[in-house]
Amino acid sequence: MKITEIETIPLRLPFAHTFTISQGPGREFIDTLIVRVHTDQDLVGIGETQAWRRQGSAETIWNLVRTIKDYFEPAIVGRSPFDIAGILKTLDATLSNTLYPQAAVADALYDIAGKAVGLPVHKLLGGECREQVRVCGLLSLRPTVEELLDDAQRFHDRGFRHFGLKIGVDPRRDLANVVALRNRFGDGVVIRVDANGALSYDAALSLLKKLEPYDIDCAEQPIAIWDLDGLAALARATSIPIMADESVSTDHSLLEVIRRRAATVVQTKIAKNGGMYRVWRLWALASAAGMRIYPGNHPSTSVATAAVAHLCAAWPEPLMEGVFAVGVSGALAGDVVTEPLAPENGEIPVPKGPGLGVELDAEKIARFRIDR
Repeated sequence: MKITEIETIPLRLPFAHTFTISQGPGREFIDTLIVRVHTDQDLVGIGETQAWRRQGSAETIWNLVRTIKDYFEPAIVGRSPFDIAGILKTLDATLSNTLYPQAAVADALYDIAGKAVGLPVHKLLGGECREQVRVCGLLSLRPTVEELLDDAQRFHDRGFRHFGLKIGVDPRRDLANVVALRNRFGDGVVIRVDANGALSYDAALSLLKKLEPYDIDCAEQPIAIWDLDGLAALARATSIPIMADESVSTDHSLLEVIRRRAATVVQTKIAKNGGMYRVWRLWALASAAGMRIYPGNHPSTSVATAAVAHLCAAWPEPLMEGVFAVGVSGALAGDVVTEPLAPENGEIPVPKGPGLGVELDAEKIARFRIDR
């Protein structure tokens, strides 16, 4: 079997309501790229990435398309889709620092491999260790505490017991939000906070000290991507565990976090970290270092959500309840597959079909496509 073409499908998906974090203005939509890798045996694999454009992501949707069509496609047409590791090495050599476009291509290759042998991807990665994956509800910044509590209550009513709360703009509001959540739900929920790297060291330390009495499970990327020494100092200065997200892109960056003891939790994302193959490597490194693993994603369709679900299904060790299903849990107002993944009592069921186990819906693709 040989690769014959990489088809790119650029999409613009609306958020259900304005999606606001500490960095940049609120967003009404996200640009997402679906790829279809074609073969000479009529098997087609799909993968997904995003043009996130913040916190280490400089890609626009059209840059992703050009990278894949102008550089990746000529480099891998004629190769076997089963040669995933070798193909990723070729893509690295073809164009450096291209984890975001590589993610969609790599995951499409896994989709082909699973379809070729009639097995879900997790069976190829390590077997089935879990059939459902508990997930975390993401609470973006809202204008009032009341609106935030309404969002949290809707998650709670759907079986979510873990919240990822965005912080980093107004420390007084951040504290008020945490206090309100703890007062509303008591000890029955786990609360994590995420500043998306927006705080200075002093501001982060001051805020985390105020949050310590409220049993915060971890603080995600409180300060800038580059400030690993600052992260390490925070980790020593607060009782709240520190999570590295944007600071971790490659295995080399994770090794540096481990070496400096800058965090005890790591978040991975399909697009940020280059797809399932590389995420699995990061999990192995993190596990060996005794770090907790937090499976994440940018807001995604069921395609990238399924990719993380398969990783979780195959992973034999404990995992945190991550935000990898943020898109299908309500952040996005649409999806592009025939049978969208959706949380059931706060859990994502692992797809059982061959490959990723999700199929594109032509009508939905046409609705959100932006190149035609």
